[in-house]
Amino acid sequence: MSGPATGGSCACDVLIVGGGFYGLNLAEYSAARFPRVILCERSAELMQRASFSNQARVHNGYHYPRSILTAVRSRVNFRRFVEEFQPAIDSTYECLYAVGRRFSKVSARQFYESVRRIGAAIGPASLASKRLFDPAYVEDVFLTEESAFNSTILREIMAERVRRAGVEVSLGTTVHSVRAGAGNRVQVEIERDGVRETVTADRVFCCAYAQLNGPGCEGGIAPIHLKHEITEVALVEPPGQLRGLGVTIMDGPFFSLMPFPARGLHALYHVRHSPHAHWYDGNAPWHPAYERLVSAEKRTAFPFMVRDSARYVPAVADCLHRDSLWEVRTVLPRSETDDSRPILFKPHFGIPNYHLIMGGKIDNVYDVLDVIGQTPNLWN
Repeated sequence: MSGPATGGSCACDVLIVGGGFYGLNLAEYSAARFPRVILCERSAELMQRASFSNQARVHNGYHYPRSILTAVRSRVNFRRFVEEFQPAIDSTYECLYAVGRRFSKVSARQFYESVRRIGAAIGPASLASKRLFDPAYVEDVFLTEESAFNSTILREIMAERVRRAGVEVSLGTTVHSVRAGAGNRVQVEIERDGVRETVTADRVFCCAYAQLNGPGCEGGIAPIHLKHEITEVALVEPPGQLRGLGVTIMDGPFFSLMPFPARGLHALYHVRHSPHAHWYDGNAPWHPAYERLVSAEKRTAFPFMVRDSARYVPAVADCLHRDSLWEVRTVLPRSETDDSRPILFKPHFGIPNYHLIMGGKIDNVYDVLDVIGQTPNLWN
């Protein structure tokens, strides 16, 4: 079988790999500084991978009692994100955090103090809300302040912003490899419509999340050590008493049930049962993460999720499973000890002017822009 046809070549100031939320923000940021910015996304639409298939939570710091830095950064970014993307934000539900009585890595008092320490709103849940929880399994329940985002509306906002900024968006485009070019430029081999071509870029930012190691590995660069999980988020129709609520049980092998505005349902994520398989980049020859996802058996773990979750919130047993989102979740292995979500930023990785960027959650995009804006010689 013959390979794809070979096309010509072109040049640009900045090439962005990945059309997720991070890639779009970085493309807009770059277009304010350079005349020609190209964004390559392998899917037929923007923000179709991890930017869509997640819990849609805008974090306010509650999720990270064991990582004060992540909690503080979430708290700092929360209000800014909610205000900037207001049309995509749902803050209409009551947000409850509860601490498990058994197997939790923090106590209710420790959770409360960690939240007070970062200055986030927290108070006792109402008696009516507390009655939803089984006290044999839940130590205490707190009323908090968080939001959910509608990823479909968020995509529309960002697509319009990059259009106005003059970014050249190339959908259905696979970035195969990067290599060092003349004069510290980067040679990028891409494929679209079955035709391969080479783009010469002054600087390349790879924001491909689960595929972060792909272009570099194909170009002979050793991979970053990353953990990948094939993950299921169950989309459910909750019973009446849970419809106006977002519930998170902390801090261990627990779960969350919160609105998923893009589908008008709730997202059920269980720490133990949502991950179906995992592997590490760097322990074996690199293999495309999404090829693993496509070939993986997708047998829902919803019965196990709901059975365990209903021990803490009995009404969860009445949730109706409507669909599941399947995605590759990628984290730094060291984050598993304290549940932190640091920014991964590797400037000039392997070759000059090739930069890797990965964030653990969508609302810390401001940290990414701050870091790259303050890095010397990145934009010269």
